[in-house]
Amino acid sequence: MSDAQTQPIAPRDPAQVMRLARMGSMHQCRLSFMRVLLRRLAFENWQFTRREFEIDAQGVGHAIYTAKGPERSYSLVAFAHDLPADQRSDRVIATAWDATFTLFDGIPDTDDIARLRRNIPLQEAGRVTQSELSVSRANRSVRMFEHVVECLSEGRQPDSDLINQVGYLMRTTAVYGSGKLGASDREAIAERAEFKAPFQLEMLSVYLTRAFVADLVEHLAHARAPDTAVRIDPALRRRFGIGNATGLGMAPFMINHPILINNWVMARETALARVRSLPRAGAKAAKTFLSLLDRAILNADLWRSEHPMQVEKLSLLKADLRLLQTHLSGLDLCAVNSPWNALYLWSENNLTPEGQEQLVSLMLEPYGDLVDALSDQMSADETANFAIDGAMQVARLCDILKDIYGWALKIDWQEKTAQARVWYVSEQKLEPRLGERFAEPIADYEQPLSPGRDAARLYADLLNHDARTPVSAFLLAHPEHRHMLRRAQIAAAFPYAEIRDNTIADTVMPIDMLRFKLGFFGATHFDPRSDRWVRITMFGGAPYPDELTPDNSDIWPYPALTQGGAS
Repeated sequence: MSDAQTQPIAPRDPAQVMRLARMGSMHQCRLSFMRVLLRRLAFENWQFTRREFEIDAQGVGHAIYTAKGPERSYSLVAFAHDLPADQRSDRVIATAWDATFTLFDGIPDTDDIARLRRNIPLQEAGRVTQSELSVSRANRSVRMFEHVVECLSEGRQPDSDLINQVGYLMRTTAVYGSGKLGASDREAIAERAEFKAPFQLEMLSVYLTRAFVADLVEHLAHARAPDTAVRIDPALRRRFGIGNATGLGMAPFMINHPILINNWVMARETALARVRSLPRAGAKAAKTFLSLLDRAILNADLWRSEHPMQVEKLSLLKADLRLLQTHLSGLDLCAVNSPWNALYLWSENNLTPEGQEQLVSLMLEPYGDLVDALSDQMSADETANFAIDGAMQVARLCDILKDIYGWALKIDWQEKTAQARVWYVSEQKLEPRLGERFAEPIADYEQPLSPGRDAARLYADLLNHDARTPVSAFLLAHPEHRHMLRRAQIAAAFPYAEIRDNTIADTVMPIDMLRFKLGFFGATHFDPRSDRWVRITMFGGAPYPDELTPDNSDIWPYPALTQGGAS
């Protein structure tokens, strides 16, 4: 890049970034895992093959889709089922689905397919091996799937407005990797270049699943009426993503992986700081930014939700983006010193967190050369920092707690509102739950998912010890604080490791944690069904494998301005 950097701007303060209200305003960006994946697939010229498609007229059978990279191949093995409508459920405890999948390490042979056919449709009740990298399942959208099959069978294209409303033909209800159900451990594949960034194999599985689902509806339409059936218009086809229904399980993940979360946020904040530090905006960068702002406005207009919380957030986002557009109409970005920093500082005084975080994503878009390589720093070996530094003195630990958990030390933890909620795992369903401490007999089953309260308890006991006492001696007297002491030492080394909010308050909104993580995945069109679970769209607008090129592999999350249906 010809623009030289001047005095660098520091990344934003973790005390600002890691508040739940801001985390719940996350938008996809260049560092989101879906976009990292498609850039790699395109620039390395991966080849895609539909090796088998043995699906009957009722939609039952199997298919194999293979992605061949520079060194290895991976195959999505899909099993399609004829599921009665009364068995269709998004619950993680469901036992039957419209389709089930595994991402196979290599190319499966006949014996592999026979083995997988006996096990993959059973999901948790089945058994898989180290050859399987992920296991997943999906259900049809009741409204969309049959509508598309019917339209195509009659020689018509599906309704554009309905596509805008729903956005997907199937939605996954779980995509399991990292050793789940016996699949390959993360450690076995973490050093492969294509999986260096987080969640790449899961994103690859979903990307190939999307291709399978599009082929499936066209196949069923042709089976229903071979003389009149047509294929989906390519422009409409790209607008279909894969839906996902996600619940509380993601929230404990956020708290249990502090170093990983730090690395995600650090990469994004470093990217933002680099862009804000640029002294000038080139003409090409300014044009790209302004074009994508128009497309972000359209995206907000196309975003549908009926949940009051999301309706309000969408209203704020739309107002923010139009205010931003008005502000920019009288501003020549190329003529301003440090234009991106000035624009960001303006946003802090004029936009809500929704608009500010959308602006952050947009500011990164023109600067792939500054941003994209940061994706290689987003994984984490969390075992490397598990050991406690027993030589640290009590005084130093107290300073860490005051610095990082000062907000928690100010809370009156005797107040019922401060500890109203309890994170636990249900005995019958083995699902993460969030219950009411003072209305249900669940306190004895509480999971350690309240760092703020635990930090305050740790600090209170530390005050009873000499400042020069090593924490190893303190832990001999108070072993109950081991987990929080370790966490505090980690947070001291990794500034974005900790959520700076009370995760058991009566006001906590788990949906904020879900959206944060899903935003890093690259999800769009968040549609909450409560404050504890959400539906999203993945890969909506992306090119399909047979269309993927370096030219179209990146800005697909922003809908083209030719796409109608804006409200």
